[in-house]
Amino acid sequence: MTQMIKDDRLEFEAHKRDMCLALGRDEATFNKITTALHSLDTYDYSYLWSFMGVPIIQMPADVMATQEVIWATKPDVIIETGVARGGSVIFMAAMLQLVGKGKVVGVDIDIRAHNRDSIEKHPMSSRIELIEGPSTSAETMAKVRAAIPAGASVMVVLDSDHSRDHVLDELRNYGPLVTQGQYLVVADTLLGRVDASQTPTKRSKIWHPGDEPLTALKAYLAETDRFEVDPVINGKLVLSSSPGGYTRCVKA
Repeated sequence: MTQMIKDDRLEFEAHKRDMCLALGRDEATFNKITTALHSLDTYDYSYLWSFMGVPIIQMPADVMATQEVIWATKPDVIIETGVARGGSVIFMAAMLQLVGKGKVVGVDIDIRAHNRDSIEKHPMSSRIELIEGPSTSAETMAKVRAAIPAGASVMVVLDSDHSRDHVLDELRNYGPLVTQGQYLVVADTLLGRVDASQTPTKRSKIWHPGDEPLTALKAYLAETDRFEVDPVINGKLVLSSSPGGYTRCVKA
């Protein structure tokens, strides 16, 4: 007799959701892991990874969370401010390649020649458009809007200068571009959840609590009712640079 195996996929997902929410409430565990991340920063932990041969300056948990979001929402356009070495735009372009549509628009004030070379020679380059210039200048914003086809669904990732005022300026400019059902992701919100003594210092700039992305995001969310923080995605972001940074657009 063939044994009937129960289809437990829905139960599995429900349990996963419950655990994400429970983990998100566990401040003691979060604080322990934050201490560990502070130690890992000694070794430039977020700089140690690559995607398809190109450096991706991200925590593995954030890469996983972003791919979950892209696969679930299947945006037509993903806009990322902060191109750096290019691994992140290549990763998101690869996800869109798997989805079967769309492009990534990478915006940076300084796309260095060697980084542009890595991106433009990559197999995913056909799904990437680069725009160089200050992310919120009128000229740059005009180019960004022109890169969005009519009726496209749009996701945004903000990962450039992490000062509070700059991120808030980006939120006010790029937030309105995000379409209903898509995500607005603010990177490096961890900077607003650590003690000042745990602020990463091996960076070209240092952002202390109060002058960082999480403070900017909270200010922006107080200005608009279009976005809600996703408690499930953020709940499991403990080994992460961006806990609390994944928001979903709930209104057109």
